[in-house]
Amino acid sequence: MTDILTKSVSKDGKFRVYIVNATETIQEAQKRHDTWRNSSAALGRTMIGSILVATSTLKEDEVLTTRVQGDGPVGAIVVDADAQGNTKGYITNPHISLKAREDGHIDVKAAVGTKGTLSITKDLHLKEPFTGQVPLVSGEIGMDFAYYMAKSEQIPSAIGVSVFVQPNEQVGAAGGFLVQTLPGATDKDISKIEDNLKIIPNLSTLLNEGLSNEDILNKVMNGVEMKVLQEMPIQFHCDCSKERFSKSLATLETKEIQAMIDEDHGAEAVCKFCGNKYQFSEDDLKQIIAQKG
Repeated sequence: MTDILTKSVSKDGKFRVYIVNATETIQEAQKRHDTWRNSSAALGRTMIGSILVATSTLKEDEVLTTRVQGDGPVGAIVVDADAQGNTKGYITNPHISLKAREDGHIDVKAAVGTKGTLSITKDLHLKEPFTGQVPLVSGEIGMDFAYYMAKSEQIPSAIGVSVFVQPNEQVGAAGGFLVQTLPGATDKDISKIEDNLKIIPNLSTLLNEGLSNEDILNKVMNGVEMKVLQEMPIQFHCDCSKERFSKSLATLETKEIQAMIDEDHGAEAVCKFCGNKYQFSEDDLKQIIAQKG
């Protein structure tokens, strides 16, 4: 199974809707960072929200970076996503596992915190990147992304993000939806969708039951005729490489690189986003110094 994002629009032109099954993508993030229950849910939800914002607002080769910085124990969450469905991310404290909420669900709010910010920086290939920042309004992530969309993008939206973590810490299901209100929608139209969202089960429950993106779309937009525009694959993808880390090392002062040679006889670089490790021998480091001139 490949993760899929489904883009659709209502036939009356009043709503644009995105549904994503990101189970394998979030499973990959959980494995790479060895995240525990609350950290998995917080990172996973941020990655899903970032995918939804990226694929709905970016053009082909543009990239965004989401930063969630709350006052909870998981610390900062950083996620990159692009219009092609690629995403990667990391969380400062991956090993956070807290008591479940009274309804049995993971307490993401307690892990993330309620005081802090959600910021999204977009690289639109202009001189300066664009950054929009909003205060955290819930700490549950979905509502925070919706608040960002309304305030920074001026697009009223409903966003749901869900991650189901099994008792063995593996991710069982993960997905999300984004409903954007287009200019023709009336208060009555919006109320109808809000009523639908109040009664549908948790998204990860629907995914666990084997529902397809289109099945979920029909539940979210019950009573509204929808037209599917596109289905695109979603994946965890990191573009790190030894060459990129070489360029980063080259920005250090020569004496710092020389110290790595003299004291450590080499260096190891670890990618924060994916955990890949790159080894630099003494000769590699000498070459970097030589290229610095």
